[in-house]
Amino acid sequence: MTRFSRIDNSGLGRWWRSVDHVTLACVGILIGFGYILMLAASPSVAVRIGASRNMFIFKQVVFLALAGGIVVGVSMLTRKGIVRLGFIGSAVAIAATALTLVHGVEIKGARRWIALPMMSVQPSEFLKPCFAVLTAWLLSERRVRKYFPGMLLACGCFAVILVLLKSQPDIGMLTVVTTVFMAQLFVDGLNLILVAGCVGLMVAAGISAYFLFPHVHSRVERFLHPNVGDHYQIDTALRAFGNGGLMGRGPGEGRVKDLLPDAHADFVFAVAGEEYGMLICMFIIAVFATIVVRALLRLLREDDPFLILATSGLVTGFGLQAFVNMASTLHLIPTKGMTLPFISYGGSSAMSVALTIGMVLALTRQRIGQSRLSRSLPQPVGTWKAAA
Repeated sequence: MTRFSRIDNSGLGRWWRSVDHVTLACVGILIGFGYILMLAASPSVAVRIGASRNMFIFKQVVFLALAGGIVVGVSMLTRKGIVRLGFIGSAVAIAATALTLVHGVEIKGARRWIALPMMSVQPSEFLKPCFAVLTAWLLSERRVRKYFPGMLLACGCFAVILVLLKSQPDIGMLTVVTTVFMAQLFVDGLNLILVAGCVGLMVAAGISAYFLFPHVHSRVERFLHPNVGDHYQIDTALRAFGNGGLMGRGPGEGRVKDLLPDAHADFVFAVAGEEYGMLICMFIIAVFATIVVRALLRLLREDDPFLILATSGLVTGFGLQAFVNMASTLHLIPTKGMTLPFISYGGSSAMSVALTIGMVLALTRQRIGQSRLSRSLPQPVGTWKAAA
């Protein structure tokens, strides 16, 4: 990117000087891996389903280009712009998620997608970043307005999302949204006894899902008992990691990827393991960790409750999504259809993750010459650093 002068006072120049360059570079690296691994994994999948060999590649080029633009565009927004985006995005995503129950496309017994020209959209993907911002504003605003029912409104919004995601059903997405919400409540200073109670409720909900939802029961059983059910994809993915070893077989030399039905999507990490080896896989993990850790470290210099709550929720969702994908591919947890951010194929996923990172970059930008307390925050605020 062009190097801007320190005296360049244009909007782009101010953005470049204030944005986190390391996080921006990490996003570029992940998008680069997304292109490379899509070239390796998608042709065989496209041929297997009778489509054009380059169909997934061409689509993902567009998706990732849009994602890069969203990251840059959203990262230029002000604090007020992020709040507005969170409100509007949450309203649209909740309405669209409700629409899937009526006019959604049913795939494998779940209604999570809305069919559009050239692609299907999963509205619940956009709930993760937008709801994190909405919740952060509601929780922080109650500290400014004495009688503002921020906690009640946040819990009410969460209850609506819970009902919608349960009805689809999408237990994996519900787990991520719940974890983000619980993390924000913890950072907000929720009593530890109540935190323990919330964790207990999440455990109880997980056990209930095991008995109530057949697909959850099947995945847990297959994870716990290797001799139960179909293990084809996970066994094939583990073979790919074994074939790759430390250094990998080399670009384009992978063979197991031709046998993986979801090599371009949920199991793209296995393709990286076979062709580029354990070292590149560790590097990819390090890139994800860098994004999360840098965002959290930058919060140590903040004392604005909204920034702390919103950023902690956003990076929790981002990091958890990456962890679930890689851990399930390695058979460390039960399989879950969750994409690897910026790397797996998918338009909804790429753009929702781009929205997440764009919000993180916008909220963690250096605000030179601007007091952090200029937004009429209540005193004392020193406890926020400890809570964060």
